[in-house]
Amino acid sequence: MSDGLIHHPDGLARCSWCGTDPFYMAYHDTDWGVPERDDRALFEKLILDGFQAGLSWITILRKREAFRAAFAGFQPDAMVRFDESDVARLMNDPGIVRNRAKIEAAIRSARAYLAIQERGGFSAFLWDFVDGSPLQPGFATRAEVPTETEISRRVSKALRAHGFNFVGPTIVYAFMEATGLTNDHLTECHRHAACRAMAG
Repeated sequence: MSDGLIHHPDGLARCSWCGTDPFYMAYHDTDWGVPERDDRALFEKLILDGFQAGLSWITILRKREAFRAAFAGFQPDAMVRFDESDVARLMNDPGIVRNRAKIEAAIRSARAYLAIQERGGFSAFLWDFVDGSPLQPGFATRAEVPTETEISRRVSKALRAHGFNFVGPTIVYAFMEATGLTNDHLTECHRHAACRAMAG
């Protein structure tokens, strides 16, 4: 491992954060950094990033299917109908992170999402912050990668203004990386050029 890269036995260099766990490596290779423009998928990833607060992303990733089952496939139309009995159900679900504040915030965020949808769409709302195209900072080492940026602070402020919670600038920046709003695969990572080519 050097400068935030791992050279794996398959001959490929990857961002070091995925380690050598095959599950995490597959996520790195197929999901992380791919430009996401589907409204519902963006909502799901933002909610999951909120649940990550204070935890490792691999923990959330391993629970993703359980989260989907518990939160009605992250369909905001269904989530806005959740009531106190649903909160109690979720608090008793061992497959997810049982944090009442985060669960209640996810339900409120579904309402915020629907309000943004009515004004032109959640994807358009988010991608407008980067003028519709993924940022290409071209980081060569992990030390260069920030934990938040001026743009993530603006996105965070806008999301909170619409009623989202657990969307601080650091959480938002991690979300931006995951959804390809910024291509933070290191330049020598084998996925950097692939994600860059997807910028459209």
